[in-house]
Amino acid sequence: MHDLETRQLRYFVAAAEELHFGRAARRLGIAQPPLSRAISQLERRLGVSLLDRNRRGVALTAAGEVMLREARVALDAVAAVARRTRRAGDPARPLVLTTKAGASHELLRRLLDTLDDEPGAVPIEVLPCEVGEQARLLRDGRADVAVMHRPFDDLAGFDTEDLCVEGQVALLPAGHPLAALEQLTLADVQDVPDLPIARWPRIDGSYPDGPGPEVRSQSQLAQLVALGRTLLVIPASSRAWQWPAHVAVPVIDAPRVTTVIAWPPSGYSPAVASLVATAARLRDTPPPPPSRTAPACPGMIVSTAHQAGGQRTPADGREAKPLERDGR
Repeated sequence: MHDLETRQLRYFVAAAEELHFGRAARRLGIAQPPLSRAISQLERRLGVSLLDRNRRGVALTAAGEVMLREARVALDAVAAVARRTRRAGDPARPLVLTTKAGASHELLRRLLDTLDDEPGAVPIEVLPCEVGEQARLLRDGRADVAVMHRPFDDLAGFDTEDLCVEGQVALLPAGHPLAALEQLTLADVQDVPDLPIARWPRIDGSYPDGPGPEVRSQSQLAQLVALGRTLLVIPASSRAWQWPAHVAVPVIDAPRVTTVIAWPPSGYSPAVASLVATAARLRDTPPPPPSRTAPACPGMIVSTAHQAGGQRTPADGREAKPLERDGR
């Protein structure tokens, strides 16, 4: 069987995502007949049916669902090859670090300030993104490293260095009765009749069931909280984007969140190694006292870097030694 072509994969992904050949053809900028022929040729080449076509429309088969998932990964990898190769040819290019807008703000500020003070440090370009976008940016080569959060973000296939551990807070409208409390539990915020908890997308992009609004962007969420339409539970250090109309209350039994710096193994370079080593050194440096609006990660830890299928030693070569401080 001949190797698959990236053109075929692009055509299939468009058809599978749109589930409509006309819309997929317009998205690709081609006529519909060539798209239909390309999908049929791909199915014959693979010997399986990828799309069910009937009077009610188009649907993915079981094989098509696998193909869609794998084709996206393959196309991301091809795009990453081109982007990383072009950037490697420019020795003056900055490293691109992506992070959820507002997340781990104080930790990131300390990292950037430290790098600014290091002679010869590679310049850093910060690429803010929305929830769940860091993994895609790393995989397709638009970013070199990312600040991410375990267990919420998709870390599959990446090397990571743990930076800090922290608790979570409930972000509430300032006038709500819960906002007057010193602390909350998960039970307190799960079923608030007039304030359903916001629903973030899972790693696969789906949303959990519930009455709360489906949210994806920080700006959308901030306004809904300020309007008294929802609440949410987030890592304490993500309060950098908190509005005056919000109040953050610690949720004492919420799972603790680990902030990591992550990178694709194929994108590891001396510049990435230097950045990761600098971030690792900050773990031993006590952060400044957290403010009410932009707290630092309260629990700094020292840990190993994790790799798919195994572990590596810490970026600075030291032996891992767990260390936690409760800074709340």
